[in-house]
Amino acid sequence: MNHTKISPRQREIIIGKLLGDGHLETQTKGKTYRLKIEHSGAQRDYVDWIYQELLSLAASPPREKVQIVRGKSYMKYWFNTVSTGSLRFYGQQWYPEGVKIIPTQIHKWLTPLTIAVWFMDDGSIKSKHHRAKIINTQSFSKENIARLINALNEIYGIRAVMRKQKEGFQVYLLSETIDKFEELIRPYVVSSMRYKLG
Repeated sequence: MNHTKISPRQREIIIGKLLGDGHLETQTKGKTYRLKIEHSGAQRDYVDWIYQELLSLAASPPREKVQIVRGKSYMKYWFNTVSTGSLRFYGQQWYPEGVKIIPTQIHKWLTPLTIAVWFMDDGSIKSKHHRAKIINTQSFSKENIARLINALNEIYGIRAVMRKQKEGFQVYLLSETIDKFEELIRPYVVSSMRYKLG
């Protein structure tokens, strides 16, 4: 079984990706997993940065592909890691029943770099007229999102609430502690993704 050593920095990035758009899959009934990274063609620089950070785990360099959704073509830019037993822990924590959840231990893993990767994946400004920020978490349950909101508040004093959307709930980062949030992640946000900070 392939065991590729994962550095502490790589671990922080992997957890950030799992909070966001990253997806683990297994073809060996949970013995090994690979991480799939896929973004729009416009976020090419960001994918290249993730690839460089996870280079020792990558199966091949990022590539383009065209995805057709409801008759419209979209350019995607993606790469996978190798399938490795080193990702099994994350598979067990994040996919205990085959569907992605937020692990109960998340408060132990929320570093500034992890939060920055999560925000680069799924964060945005609410509007040009508001200081508040949003993180799209609609695929997670209310219980899972509450876990994240509590961890942000307990560890960093960052206040957030759940915001109902048609397809689920967002994390709504309140303007009263948004300076604290921005100071925390700004050093880790890659230049091509700074527009998300407004």
